[in-house]
Amino acid sequence: MKTLYLIKHAKSDWSVPGESDMERDITKKGLKHINTMGSYLTLRGVNPDVILSSCALRAQETSNILAEKINFSGPKYFLQELYLSPPELIKEIIIAQDDEHSEMFIVGHNPQLSELVFMLSGEHIAKMPSLAIVAIKFDIQEWSELEDKQGEIDFFISPKQFKYYMPKQIRVTLKVD
Repeated sequence: MKTLYLIKHAKSDWSVPGESDMERDITKKGLKHINTMGSYLTLRGVNPDVILSSCALRAQETSNILAEKINFSGPKYFLQELYLSPPELIKEIIIAQDDEHSEMFIVGHNPQLSELVFMLSGEHIAKMPSLAIVAIKFDIQEWSELEDKQGEIDFFISPKQFKYYMPKQIRVTLKVD
């Protein structure tokens, strides 16, 4: 069994005029959302074997802070190929990964991640909001066995889902009353 966690980067900052897309970092709200989502992943017992991230600054920051939040100690790779590449290329990157990695985070951008969700599961997600996470499970032993529309979505969650209700277990980890 293999599991992919497709994660859109945290909310990015557009306040600096003329800043390149690659250099945009995350906002304070984005940091808050990483803490919330990290608590959620921790409660679910999610801890990947590897993190692959776009090399855009906002994706790198999301990867690094989320990894810290879930106490991740495995390898992280920041790849130019995950920056605005077509879903077919992202799939090839996944297939090339070591089969010892059963769970993998892919931190990237939309619309590529939404398109990849559809490609791998056949489920249509119109838009992944900032820091949305889609977990897709595959009944395979090796990444090379990965085929289109083969996966099943385990969960799709975003920080907006915690706007009106936050479970006590997450509130406690965030020290929110």
